[in-house]
Amino acid sequence: MSNPLLINASQLQQKSVTDEVVIIDTRSPEAFAVGHIPNAVNIHDIFTFLASSTPEGIEELKNKFAKTFGTAGLSGPETAILYEDSLDTGFGQSCRGYFLLSYLGYENIKILQGGYQSWLAENFPISKEPSTPIAKQFPLKETGNTLMVNKDDVLAALETEIKLLDVRDVDEWIADSSSPYGKDFSPRKGRLPGAVWIEWYRMMKPGMVPMFKSPDEILAECQTVGIDKKTPIYLYCFKGARASNTFVALKSAGIENVKMYFGSWNEWSQDPSLPIEEGLPF
Repeated sequence: MSNPLLINASQLQQKSVTDEVVIIDTRSPEAFAVGHIPNAVNIHDIFTFLASSTPEGIEELKNKFAKTFGTAGLSGPETAILYEDSLDTGFGQSCRGYFLLSYLGYENIKILQGGYQSWLAENFPISKEPSTPIAKQFPLKETGNTLMVNKDDVLAALETEIKLLDVRDVDEWIADSSSPYGKDFSPRKGRLPGAVWIEWYRMMKPGMVPMFKSPDEILAECQTVGIDKKTPIYLYCFKGARASNTFVALKSAGIENVKMYFGSWNEWSQDPSLPIEEGLPF
């Protein structure tokens, strides 16, 4: 069964010839310069931008990425196709782009299943030439809180039926490290109180080119922490990238009531008034 959120390399190759597409490479500028999918636009800020869930932070995020995606050539009719190097090595970069575009109200979005490595595996051509997109007016729409929650929402969700799903790496989950940027990057180590944990890697099948698992396999992973298709979920990681990877996985498996705490641990850990669980999970 085809997945409406994903596109494989062969489909992308065909679609780039026949349809209006904007291909977005979320990797570093250095990796992009070594080689990329022809006509791709490099937007590494999709990965590096740190957001807060305050009204000011959300406004900054909206303005920045509406401008960025418009400069890349997105105006509505075009299909945005995002990719990273590999789904298990880019920390959810392409999926973070998917989430940002969805939050800004853009509708035509797909992720390259398997990332750049899947394109290389098919021996499709690559380019080293910089792209020159034609800037357009991005169609920013209000999505309200249908996709994103703030720290107050998370605080209110503690000890309720809402599942707080932590998808960070194991060293962060057990409070040995505060972030992927270093053990002491953030002021506190720990977890949201009552959170459950599925390490983001578990949503992908390992192999020559790691791919998202099938919907049934993803549902099986979720059942290990008491999540089914009807469970309300708030996702978090450190800055909303790995959680975006899981967001895409859950959506592809038919789990609809999923919202993102985009500020994630980067924001929560910096407010000493907010409760956390420390030490090893019990």
